Amino acid sequence: MSQQQVGVLNALDLAKTQWYHFTAIIIAGMGFFTDAYDLFCISIVTKLLGRIYYHIPNGSKPGSLPPNIAAAVNGVAFCGTLSGQLFFGWLGDKLGRKKVYGITLILMVVCSIASGLSFSHSPKSVIATLCFFRFWLGFGIGGDYPLSATIMSEYANKKTRGAFIAAVFAMQGFGILGGGIVALIVSAAFNNRFPAPPYMNDPIRPTIPEADYVWRIVLMFGAIPAALTYYWRMKMPETARYTALVAQNAKQAAADMSKVLQVNLELNEQEKNFTTESHANQNRFGLFSREFAKRHGLHLLGTTTTWFLLDIAFYSQNLFQKDIFTAIEWLPPAKTMSELEECFKIAKAQTLIALCGTVPGYWFTVALIDYLGRFFIQLMGFIMMTIFMFALAFPYNHWKEKPHRIGFVVMYSLTFFFANFGPNSTTFIVPAEIFPARLRSTCHGISAAAGKAGAIVGAFGFLYAAQSKDPTLTDPGYPTGIGIKNALILLGCVNLCGALFTLLVPESKGKSLEELTGENEEENRNGNTNMVRDVNV
Repeated sequence: MSQQQVGVLNALDLAKTQWYHFTAIIIAGMGFFTDAYDLFCISIVTKLLGRIYYHIPNGSKPGSLPPNIAAAVNGVAFCGTLSGQLFFGWLGDKLGRKKVYGITLILMVVCSIASGLSFSHSPKSVIATLCFFRFWLGFGIGGDYPLSATIMSEYANKKTRGAFIAAVFAMQGFGILGGGIVALIVSAAFNNRFPAPPYMNDPIRPTIPEADYVWRIVLMFGAIPAALTYYWRMKMPETARYTALVAQNAKQAAADMSKVLQVNLELNEQEKNFTTESHANQNRFGLFSREFAKRHGLHLLGTTTTWFLLDIAFYSQNLFQKDIFTAIEWLPPAKTMSELEECFKIAKAQTLIALCGTVPGYWFTVALIDYLGRFFIQLMGFIMMTIFMFALAFPYNHWKEKPHRIGFVVMYSLTFFFANFGPNSTTFIVPAEIFPARLRSTCHGISAAAGKAGAIVGAFGFLYAAQSKDPTLTDPGYPTGIGIKNALILLGCVNLCGALFTLLVPESKGKSLEELTGENEEENRNGNTNMVRDVNV
């Protein structure tokens, strides 16, 4: 690493927290708001889709999506996200963070709108079109993971870097909350204007035609926050670390940094005329090289396995969400409600859960991560999730009884509070810190893709596994499984494995990115000095 590069990077590490840091959090965070909104709002409207397109006249229950259709509608975005994380993670290292950042946002905006405009009225056509656009929506969402994390990591100073990256990710909580609120408003407005009787009062009646607008409006609304931030994303300069370390242009990095941060770098004539030839091959090992395996192999194993195991547990929450909502009487039997009443009550329940359990956990991480450290928060989170999963599992029938329903909700909320004040946040943060700049986005994308693979296992594999052993008690269309109690015990073991694999992940609190990645090793060996002439901190 040249002295010129060291000067630029040290200036970033020593810069005080400034207004542009918060601007970057909002710009990157609104992408994650949209990500969470789009990924989680579909679960609110799937019941409505079943009633509209799979209505059985005079059936004992309202129409519902068949298992394979439900899996496709809910899971296709996860598949797209996994693909996008790998592709845009790699592309972010090849072309630069800024050049790719706008593409992901355009995909999200276009596909959010297109999802709501899924054409035709036949079930096959609507569902096929919806799945097509939700795959590409997920593809754009996937790109936002490595790019947003890497950009925020490379802009931040080393003192508050963890809080800044965590704040970007914490916008997911507001996205989940926003999805619930939008669904509440839209379903309440349509229900007030187009009231319908409960299903059991008129089982022959098809769903009111106006209900078809509700799910479309909810899905399309996700395009608005993404579209609002597009201009500001395009105004962001390339990160100074990418320009200095990957593009090997420290002069441009200094100029870009001075435009957005109150940091002055004065370079002498020798530095201004610096050429990259002598440094082009310095520490340039690739992802599949022995040197990478030696330096970062265990780190990548740690970030991928912990994110994979975390998302199995995190996305399995729908296993017992139905029991919770029923036990506390937030969600009466479907046949006692009209289609829009059911949509409203599902949105209300998910909004309250997000408000009480999801959002606070994210912001506890933001407040404490640069004090407690990533390793401690992740290990604590996995251990607490293990404890609460086992505490829910072993006396599961006890928690389902009406006198204990409040305890059920508390245990449920605490489980996911410690997921967010724990590995759900740290697995996003750490991969953006511990890998070299030229591979940072790629490695974050690989880690995130492993997590999304875990999400697919948690959301769908465990959905089948958690079905009752009694064929008469399974959900319509599902085979028998091991039961929710055994599924929860298995999830507790998954969390325990997550705690063990956390031991492979290094602590990054208070260290510069170059210190963590070894990119300053050559500098330290040569005894070079800091070339920052004037740094306003």
